Amino acid sequence: MYDVVVKGGQIVSGSYGSFRADLAIRGEKIAAIGDGLDGKYVINASGKLVMPGVIDAHVHMELPVSGTRSSDDFSSGTKAAACGGVTTIIDFTVGSSESTIPEDIEKRLKEAEKSHIDYALHAEVIGWHRSRSQEILKAVQMGVTSFKFFTAYGSSGRRTDRGALFEVFQIIGDLGALAVVHAEDEEVINYLMNELEEEELKNMVSLAKVRPSLCEAVAVSDVIYLAERANARLHIVHLSSALGLEALKRGKGFYKNVTAETCPQYLLLTQDVYESVDGHLYSASPALRSSYDLEALWDALYNEELSMIATDHCPFTREQKTWKGNFLDLPYGLPGVETALPLMFSEGVIKRHLPVSSLVRLLSENPAKIYGLFPQKGTLQIGSDADIVVLEPNEEWTISASNLHMNTDFSPFEGLKVHGQIYTTLSRGEVVFEKGSFKGREGRGKFLRRSC
Repeated sequence: MYDVVVKGGQIVSGSYGSFRADLAIRGEKIAAIGDGLDGKYVINASGKLVMPGVIDAHVHMELPVSGTRSSDDFSSGTKAAACGGVTTIIDFTVGSSESTIPEDIEKRLKEAEKSHIDYALHAEVIGWHRSRSQEILKAVQMGVTSFKFFTAYGSSGRRTDRGALFEVFQIIGDLGALAVVHAEDEEVINYLMNELEEEELKNMVSLAKVRPSLCEAVAVSDVIYLAERANARLHIVHLSSALGLEALKRGKGFYKNVTAETCPQYLLLTQDVYESVDGHLYSASPALRSSYDLEALWDALYNEELSMIATDHCPFTREQKTWKGNFLDLPYGLPGVETALPLMFSEGVIKRHLPVSSLVRLLSENPAKIYGLFPQKGTLQIGSDADIVVLEPNEEWTISASNLHMNTDFSPFEGLKVHGQIYTTLSRGEVVFEKGSFKGREGRGKFLRRSC
């Protein structure tokens, strides 16, 4: 007899479609898939979808930004994640020119000890210089194999210029690691900022004006060329526009080792929200785009030109986002780790007829493959971690900050009706959420050491 059996559900794979079967767990691993399996604890999944737990590969828990911190720490944020069917997160170190990358990793690992679910880290590289090459090697030895760079935010010291990017990309390429890039062109942004009238600084709509799709496309093109010459694997985070997508497709035409993600906010929201009374609550970068961009991103998901969906979860409260009269004086980021799966199931699978197997690839399988976690994570295979989400596909509910677990009083999708609700979430064979009740334990999450 197995420890747990998920019985009679429609098992969904990103690779081999879906079928009805029982799924059995022994300890922390998937032990069997078949019919008539018996367990000490049985989860009735009849009429429900059984999928690999979501891997949200882009989150920012307790991130220092703009004089405050994102409002979810590793405890509240991973609790919310589990309630949304997320069983693994990948967060970032907080890089600094005053500390080493291994020091940043150690500090972040200490903060992450509160996690309810498993986690990995990207290393943020700030203040690159050649002597840091040994820090990159040490980070890989510590199990951190992806490295984050910015092509913008020079005023805060986070930007890495093209020459430095080319140098560090070569080091990353030699190690077989992964370069992760926030791609917006600083020069374009600065030019457009200088063109703004004083009054335009008081208008939230100006955020989209000074960070247009052009700045994304230019930066995407640049970093793909650099990665190709350095022979480094490259991943573009939060791609948001049709023009950025065009640059990605052009780059993939001559360099195959590049992937990209988009986020639910770019698939469901447009810059029209900036004109609302609460427009300042939607401050984030890249900026929200037009309906044309939104449709182009959906097409790219259908055509597998985008490899994954991540949330860029970086929540703040209404108080933290109090309007001070200038769109530059806001912390940038939106909550989303808890709502990604139901939103993408409702909008993608139900409304737009995206195959549910494609959704599994975008939310689970591809992130696991890109970030070196497959087949331990991201799939329902015998021997894989029993990270499982059971989804009730016919349940309709309304998104509201008041019925979610993220530590914020604002949802960018407030009032949106969705089809599909999380019924059960299992993390390494342990039920952490079931029938609306959170059952996890703080500190049970494990750090996932990755190798190149």
